[in-house]
Formats: sequence, structure tokens, C-alpha cells
Amino acid sequence: MLRQTCRDFAEKELAPIAAQLDKEHKFPADKIKKMGELGLLSLYVPEKYGGAGLDYLAYSLAMEEISRGCASTGVIMSVNNSLYLGPILKFGSEEQKDQWITPFTSGDKIGCFALSEPGNGSDAGAASTVAHLDGDHWVLNGTKAWITNAWEASATVVFATTDKSLKHKGISAFLVPMPTPGLSLGKKEDKLGIRASSTANLIFEDCKIPKENLLGQPGLGFKIAMETLDGGRIGIASQALGIAQAALDCAVDYAEKRIAFGAPITKLQAIQFKLADMAVALESARLLTWRASMLKDNGKPFTKEAAMSKLAASEAATFISHQAIQILGGMGYVTEVPAERHYRDARITEIYEGTSEIQRLVIANQVLKDYRG
Repeated sequence: MLRQTCRDFAEKELAPIAAQLDKEHKFPADKIKKMGELGLLSLYVPEKYGGAGLDYLAYSLAMEEISRGCASTGVIMSVNNSLYLGPILKFGSEEQKDQWITPFTSGDKIGCFALSEPGNGSDAGAASTVAHLDGDHWVLNGTKAWITNAWEASATVVFATTDKSLKHKGISAFLVPMPTPGLSLGKKEDKLGIRASSTANLIFEDCKIPKENLLGQPGLGFKIAMETLDGGRIGIASQALGIAQAALDCAVDYAEKRIAFGAPITKLQAIQFKLADMAVALESARLLTWRASMLKDNGKPFTKEAAMSKLAASEAATFISHQAIQILGGMGYVTEVPAERHYRDARITEIYEGTSEIQRLVIANQVLKDYRG
């Protein structure tokens, strides 16, 4: 039922305007509000905090369907669910949950997640943003980069070094309202894809926040970030599945209607083989993503499976959208048809929330750990 509800919403509300949102770099504020009313911005948040109270598999299914309609809207949804609400739900106090979760479930407010910096992409432990305690306040200084939802967010989870001598164990997590004195936004990045979502720097210059805005314990920030990204990777895998499914739909629809040599091109073995390879890549990645979701729902380790799902789904999305353009030929290269947008949107899924190279490292480390254990 949830999957069909999301599919209907995406087909009626998102797909018809996705090209316009992409072209105009327009944040879909009214659609985000409607998604909040449907419970899609807080799917696995307990009902007592205003969430839908569902599980992570439900979140994955919903993410895929929304992203199938509009990948930009999908990433806005993913960041609020996985990266903003996720760590507060797991590590926040009851007071923090009431203050920082409940207002962010309805679509009136969304949050963001500030880990990456201009000088530390995959090296998340090298945070140069710093925070020091000054009486009853923490004071933050530094710059965070590539922050999705930056321009629309009303709060952010920020990671900053509180003890340089401890390296990654000296990183702490903070809850920062937006806007707030000492926090400014960089320019909106002009991106290849997911152009309806804003991406910008967060710049902290003597930004003071109350002492109680520390999330978890001092020095727990790196652990919070890594555990959050495990869950976030399932969200991005689901986004990639949606993009891949949309690209496959586009290719099949065109191939059935395109006449060459007196028949639809789906009669050609070359096209059939492409469609078969695309379908296998999609279904394989989908099953990996569902498995990671179910492991998380059952409280079992899922770090390796989350990395596998993101790696498989993101590379499937890039492959399938590439093949879709090939099937469409010249029509795949123009904006009249969504194939080129799917191709542009797919590419980021291999980069954010851990590159494909990082996923392979995570997977290999877990395989070796299991073997040696």
C-alpha cells in the first residue's frame, strides 16, 4: 500500500514537473510539504515524535518510488530521514528528540547533515572545523562543503573537532539551528544533476550554540557519523534504484514505439540483450538493498550489506541510464526526453555518502574481518 501510494504521488505530482524543476534549479517546496503530510519525511521515526512509525524497508521502498518520479526530491527526502533525523533518533536525549525531531516531520521544516569539508572528502576523520567550550556555549569555526538542503534547512547536524590530540576520536557532533548568528551559507552549487536540491557550503565564524546542543558524548562524533552513513547508504541505494527504474522504463517505452527496419526495435536482439542486462543489474541491486534494510530492521550488523547495496545500485543506475541513452540514440541526448536527466542524476549516487571506492574498501574490510575471525 505504501509503495503504491508513493508511486501514485510520484507519477501525478513529481514526474510531470521534474524536468522543469531540474531546468530552473527550483526547490519543490509545495511537494515537500505534501510529502510531510504523507509521513514520507519521517518514515521510521516513532509516532510519539510525529513520525510514521514504519521500518527501514518501508523507507527504502518509498525512497525508490519518489526518486523514480524525481531524483532531486528523493535526495531531499533521504537527507531529512537518514542523515538529519537518523542520528538524533539514535543518539539524542528525549529533550533533543522533542526539539529537533518533532518539528521536522511534517514538511514545514527540513534538516541537513554537515560532515564533508573542502579539504576532507573521503577522509571523514580529518575534520578541520573546530569547536571549543566557552562557558555555557560551544563556539564553532570552520567550513562544511557539499551540504544538501543547505539553503532550505532549519537545522543541521554538524561534526567538529573538540580535541585535536585524539584525532578521529576527538570529533563531536552538534545540533545547530538555521539561521543562527555566526553561520552563513555559500553559493548554491551549479551541479550536473539533482539540480532541484540545493548544495552549498556552511561557514561557521565564531558560531555560538548552547552547551546542551552537543549530540551524544564529546568525542562520539566520528562513531555517530559512520553509523549514520551506514543507514544513509541504504537511502541513496534506494534513490539510485528509482533513477535506474525510471531510465529502464524510458528505454522500454521508446523501444516499443520506435520503428526501424519495419518493426519496433524491441524485435532486435541487440536491444533485447541491452534490456536484459539492464533488468538483471536493477533487480540484483534491489534485492541487495532490501536485504540491507531487513538486517537493519532486525538489529543485525549491516555495514557490509549497506555498502554493497549502495555500490551495486549506484553503478546499476549509471549503467542503466547510459544504456537507455544508447537505445534512444539521438533522442536520448536531448532534453525533450528524460533519459539524459536520469543519466545526469545517476552519476552523483556513486559519489556522495561514500564513493564507490570507499564502498569497496568497506566491503573488503568486512570480508577480511569475517575471514580472519
